[in-house]
Amino acid sequence: MSDRVFPASKPAANSTAPPPPAKPPLRPPYRPQPHARRHHRPRRNYCCCCCFWTVLIVLILALLAAIAATALYVLYRPHRPSFSIPSLRTHRLNLTSSADSSSNHLATLFNLTVTSKNPNSHITFSYDPFVISALSSNDVFLGNGTVPGFFSDKKNQTVFKNVVVSGSSDLDTDSVTSLKSDLKKKSGVSLKIQLDTKVKVKLGKLKSKKVGIRVTCEGIKGEVPKGKSPSVATTDESKCKVDLRIKIWKFTF
Repeated sequence: MSDRVFPASKPAANSTAPPPPAKPPLRPPYRPQPHARRHHRPRRNYCCCCCFWTVLIVLILALLAAIAATALYVLYRPHRPSFSIPSLRTHRLNLTSSADSSSNHLATLFNLTVTSKNPNSHITFSYDPFVISALSSNDVFLGNGTVPGFFSDKKNQTVFKNVVVSGSSDLDTDSVTSLKSDLKKKSGVSLKIQLDTKVKVKLGKLKSKKVGIRVTCEGIKGEVPKGKSPSVATTDESKCKVDLRIKIWKFTF
């Protein structure tokens, strides 16, 4: 009896056969990415550059203006014009009140001299007409007048004599109380004279626009006249100062 040999397993597959194809990796779903806003940075740089150059130009112009002003001051030594009130006479200073003090009337008449000096050797002034106001020490309005416009040449002095300042008005209670206290003073009534005008300045070929000025003269002591003769005010200690009057919109500084 012959023996049969049975194989233990199936024959092994050929080792040289190619491997099965690999599956491609799964791609994630497409999600749109927001675009980066890179256009703001150039705009900011542009604004910074504009601000820098603007500030630089302003500083350069201010420096040039300061240099020019310094040069003009050194060369020409400009000074403000000076004013004075060498004499003042009071012809009338009457304050009358009704029996019940319901109405108070003030009548005034002054005669004064106004002097203007130009101390500069290279600068001239051209003045518009002046408006003169007489006030008490507490700014009670006493009267007004005018002085004609004039041209003040180099190193020149201009004198206006017999300038009339007068007023006739009704006063309120506060103004009457303030004025009566001034009239009772033994040293006399403290008067203040204001002159308002506009002036144009000329330096060589340079001409300025008209600028408002106010001249304020204080330290004048007047007295109420007795009889028909006017009283002479004391002006030895009077001083006048000149201030610019700059108007912006409706405000004056």
